[in-house]
Amino acid sequence: MSTVASMVIKALADMGVRTIWGVVGDALNPLTDAIRTEDRLEWIGVRHEEAAAFAAGAQSQLTGTIGVCMGTVGPGSIHLLNGLYDAKKSRTPMLAICGQVPGGEIGSDYFQEVNNDLLFSDVAVFTHTVTSAAQMPYLLEQAVNTARARRGVAVLSIPGDIGGTDLPNDAVPNFVDVEQPATPHPEAIHTAAQMLNDAAKVTMLVGMGARGAKNEVLAVAERLAAPMVLTLKAKEGLEDGNRFQVGQAGLIGNPAAQHAFDTCDVLLMVGTDFPYRDSYPAGKTTIQIDSNGAVIGRRTNVSLGVVGDSKLSLEALAPLLEAKKDTTHLDSTHEKYQAWRQRHLKLADPGYDATWVGRVRTMVDNPGAMIRPEAVAAAVDRHAPDDAVFTSDTGMPTVWLARHVTMRGQRRLLGSFNLGSMANAMPQALGASAVDRTRPVVAFCGDGGLTMLMGDLLTTVAYRLPVKLVVFNNGRLGMVKLEQEQGGLPEFGTILDNPDLAQVGRACGLHGIRVEDGDALDAAVQEAMAHPGPVLLDVVTNPEEVSIPPKTSAGQAWGFAIAKIRESLTSNGDS
Repeated sequence: MSTVASMVIKALADMGVRTIWGVVGDALNPLTDAIRTEDRLEWIGVRHEEAAAFAAGAQSQLTGTIGVCMGTVGPGSIHLLNGLYDAKKSRTPMLAICGQVPGGEIGSDYFQEVNNDLLFSDVAVFTHTVTSAAQMPYLLEQAVNTARARRGVAVLSIPGDIGGTDLPNDAVPNFVDVEQPATPHPEAIHTAAQMLNDAAKVTMLVGMGARGAKNEVLAVAERLAAPMVLTLKAKEGLEDGNRFQVGQAGLIGNPAAQHAFDTCDVLLMVGTDFPYRDSYPAGKTTIQIDSNGAVIGRRTNVSLGVVGDSKLSLEALAPLLEAKKDTTHLDSTHEKYQAWRQRHLKLADPGYDATWVGRVRTMVDNPGAMIRPEAVAAAVDRHAPDDAVFTSDTGMPTVWLARHVTMRGQRRLLGSFNLGSMANAMPQALGASAVDRTRPVVAFCGDGGLTMLMGDLLTTVAYRLPVKLVVFNNGRLGMVKLEQEQGGLPEFGTILDNPDLAQVGRACGLHGIRVEDGDALDAAVQEAMAHPGPVLLDVVTNPEEVSIPPKTSAGQAWGFAIAKIRESLTSNGDS
């Protein structure tokens, strides 16, 4: 005989799961005891279940295997929610196994009882509570198969008195991989080709759905002479060696990408659900290719939708396209992009503030001569290996990574790019490192994000996860500060009274490095990358560094100016 718990754990190990994340206790005890005796699985006990869900989601995104996390009865399961919502928004297959009160007590308002099926109904594509051992392994099959087929979160709640219940040895689940690439309709492909051939100027907007189709993307861009705007998630796999790409649009974008949008005749969207409506050009003919028909036309008006896998669709499209001889649209956009890059590369030079132009600018935006965050990102880009996994906190760390880190070689990129949660970078880095402890993992952490889940610094040491946590320590909630100032409001409530975070890291057992002088930055980054264990690199950066979106209205610019005046008056009045 087997038990419900041992069947679940053995089935997950057979399927290729290698790590399960959570906090032990109560209804999970039969399951964690089964993990203890399963040599193929590693249990990683975190200090907060939110970190468990983020870490498991990161593993799923990196490996293609379903991520697994656990939370015990009531509060333990509730703590999973934020990381699970991130998985939902990222369309990441996840299984959350939640403890529940004893079956006979369900519905009695028992101690710690929470209605998990109701609680998780919005975040999950499947949620069910096991009420009898006879329902297993069928409910486990449904949970895993649904999560994989619909690329979402499955929640299976198991009462404490059921986990240890006997099952026959032949009670084995059958997991089916039902995800197949969608083949585009030939008529839609021919119509798209005709529209593109008739256009004088085409711009491409390419997302993560096309990351596995780099050769096909480049072939279409070549024939169309099209500048290519990449979404942030498409940097991985599509940025390196791509002469057509002109960076990102939206909040982290640049003027060249916006120019590519505004001056085209036809916008060709491939594998993207880019959410920022204000960044899309108005009055253009738009073609959208996506394997998920539900997202076509969701963000902007679409003239033609093609439902199909990006690789298969572009393979079919490329032979039908006429090569465009006029490359003016591509060339002019690329020139603008290179000019913008050169301006920003100057800011990434630690010696910039010593130049004549730098000294003038420093009087305005860096009177304390603090380290510019661009310099931090650029130093990491120089010294991080080409197979590093990068994670990034939401907000300004993502801006600096997007602009100054190239996804070259085998680099990977993870972040809360759809949910936009704080505090995701460190736990996602833990998940990535647990996949392969020999692979470099670098987290771009905001000081607000890191301190929100700071307890899990201890997890890096306890489980020998050699992550490099680069903290942009500007003493601010930086993106919120920018939002307030663009709205004409003086900065309020964003200042963080941080300790010496490197010392905090050392107290937790990490190698802590603090950098306050730009001249020491490069050596510190090299030291961090060379250290064999977990590192907290605490870099004190300029809180006044501004990242203005490429499509900034006159009202936003005026608001920023007014906010700065108000901040100055408040400061003078307080002194």
